[in-house]
Amino acid sequence: MKKVELLAPAGDLERLKVTLLYGADAVYVGGSKLGLRANATNFSLEELKEGCSFAHSLHKKVYFTVNIVFHEEDRIGMEEYLDSVVSCGIDGVIVSDPYVISYMVEHHKEVECHLSTQASVMNYEAALFYKSLGVKRIVLAREVLKDDIREIILKSGVDVEVFLHGAMCTCVSGRCALSNYVTNRDANRGGCAQVCRFAFESKEGPFTMASKDLNLSSYLTDLLSLGVTSLKVEGRMRSLYYLATVIGSYRTLIDAYYDHRLTGELAKKYQNILARVANRESSSQYFLKEAGREDQYFTGRQELSNQDYLGLIFDYDQESHCFLMRERNYFKIGDSVEVFTPTGEIYEFEIEKIYDEEDHPLEVARHPEQILKIPFDRELPEYSMMRKKVEG
Repeated sequence: MKKVELLAPAGDLERLKVTLLYGADAVYVGGSKLGLRANATNFSLEELKEGCSFAHSLHKKVYFTVNIVFHEEDRIGMEEYLDSVVSCGIDGVIVSDPYVISYMVEHHKEVECHLSTQASVMNYEAALFYKSLGVKRIVLAREVLKDDIREIILKSGVDVEVFLHGAMCTCVSGRCALSNYVTNRDANRGGCAQVCRFAFESKEGPFTMASKDLNLSSYLTDLLSLGVTSLKVEGRMRSLYYLATVIGSYRTLIDAYYDHRLTGELAKKYQNILARVANRESSSQYFLKEAGREDQYFTGRQELSNQDYLGLIFDYDQESHCFLMRERNYFKIGDSVEVFTPTGEIYEFEIEKIYDEEDHPLEVARHPEQILKIPFDRELPEYSMMRKKVEG
């Protein structure tokens, strides 16, 4: 059985490295233009080349997004830009415009063409059409039901990528005019202002139309049994902690499935971790049925900042037997915490001592970005992190 690909977002070079180290099989990234996340840091050509080299050293892949809705002005210099991007070593390009597909198929056959979710494919006939153009993979619309995913795979024979986790769009798979209308920022050309998350005034009080996040961790075995090629996590602008937690959790669950170790207890543990990492509620959205009122926010919505993430571990002091961390949130002596690593280990312990950078003892850590030392009996891999202990 061919193992499913776990595909992660990467808004910059550090996020690329973290997601790959935490278990992603591939990443999708954007450049300075022609992608739908213009507000992310994104990649220069030099950074893209470095990112591809890093990914390939781990035998992993990089896919590049060129999925805006093209206006005439966007075509200027497009072919030269695509040539430059390909020369950096990308493995695939995520596209939505038919001309970009034809150009890549004709001039860069060595790079796979993946059809963006922006094309909103929801049936097998559409999948067959794009397959005939040379597309190797279809990123399905987020609104496709489980039974329809199965039918598309069986009747088209094309590789299928499905969204697994992350933010949803109020409009059909990103085809939104709200941002352009309200803020003059074109969502379909990378400028989404997330107007659907604004609070509008109504007679009954503040009103929003935002969707809850997608979370299919409870239905992972159903997804894997469908025969999808790739499971995609959304979030090129998410934090390192979010990406490490989400990718690391799904890596553990997917590996356990293929190794016949996926117990109900293990699944519940990581479902609890995934439920805590974001500041929005989540649901299965369209996977089981048409999404309804319970899958959206309307009034009374709260998005509280996550306080579980305590800090990033970046070094180890052999003399004091302490790891060095950059604090993110408040913690104190006596707290139960976990250290989790890119290689999948989780170490649970109680905080007994805290030192600042000058080795002064502290009772409480209360200053974000402060460098702290915590006694620990072993060195840890780069990009290990500390969080509050997650029960369950």
